[in-house]
Amino acid sequence: MSGEEEEFYVRYYVGHKGKFGHEFLEFEFRPDGLLRYANNSRYKKAMMIRKEGAPTPISILSCFTHTFTPPVTVGQEVLDELKRIIQLSEITKENDKSWPEPDAVGRQELEIVINNQHISFVTAKIGSLVDVEESKDPDGLKMFYFLIQDLRCLVFSLIGMHFKV
Repeated sequence: MSGEEEEFYVRYYVGHKGKFGHEFLEFEFRPDGLLRYANNSRYKKAMMIRKEGAPTPISILSCFTHTFTPPVTVGQEVLDELKRIIQLSEITKENDKSWPEPDAVGRQELEIVINNQHISFVTAKIGSLVDVEESKDPDGLKMFYFLIQDLRCLVFSLIGMHFKV
């Protein structure tokens, strides 16, 4: 199956509502290469950082310092690497029914469409590997935890290459 026929989508959200309002980090990769990123915090009167855009032949576009920026896209090579990371994690074999429920501390959401599968996970924010080990499904949650770490590193690297966040 070619990349054009296969649907592919990834969205991650982590956030909570607290003293500084709704604080969250969210990113999304779309099949056309569009990378959307938002980081909202009112800590020290910070403003929302949002990066998004539409596809171009260049892997990542432009450097802009305002809270809204011109298009941010990734090339097919980046999408292929993202797919490889997800497939190697084997997260599609997991389910979240034994994972901690979202609570006052916050929630995490991961949505993936890959290989004709559409999967979604929702769990509480994970503070450390201690939280993972103490859960009812430490193996599955550990897989989720390390995949999220990999995805966040990838996104921060891509954004950091061209933006001062």
